[in-house]
Formats: sequence, structure tokens, C-alpha cells
Amino acid sequence: MLNENIKKLRLARGINQVELANALNVSKQCVSNWENDNIQPSVEMLVKIARYFNVSTDYLLDMDARESIFVEGLTDREIAHLRLIVEDLKSR
Repeated sequence: MLNENIKKLRLARGINQVELANALNVSKQCVSNWENDNIQPSVEMLVKIARYFNVSTDYLLDMDARESIFVEGLTDREIAHLRLIVEDLKSR
């Protein structure tokens, strides 16, 4: 669930726990505790984690199996280009 999703996203980004901790301004132990399901991040931290990985909080909490990509700040042309890339990857 949440712990697995945090670890999966971290590994997919190719970063270690220390790098994620630094990005979120928490300790490495904090990230380790989340990933080992010892503690849960606060609501505020959950939002920060979601923003860092560019996913929804629902995705992190396993309430929505669809992984979404936020495209805020991109032009319509850039968004269209991303859609083409996704479709190309799906067709492989």
C-alpha cells in the first residue's frame, strides 16, 4: 500500500532513501520508517510526497490504481506530445 508505493516510486526515480529524505527535508530514518510501514507520513507530508513524485495522493494511498502525471505548466502542444509518447509506449 502506501509504504510499497513510496518505495516503488523512489526506486523508479533511481534515488536512495537519503536522496528522498533530502528532497522532502526529513531524515533518512523517516523515509525508512514509511517504507517499512512503521509509521505513516502526516497529511501535509503525504501531499509533499505526492507532489515530489508527481502523482495523486489517491494513487499513493492505493485508492486509485491509475498512475497520473500532472502536466500543470506545460503547453497544450507539450501535453499532446506526451500523449503521443504514452500511446507509443502502450503499443509496444
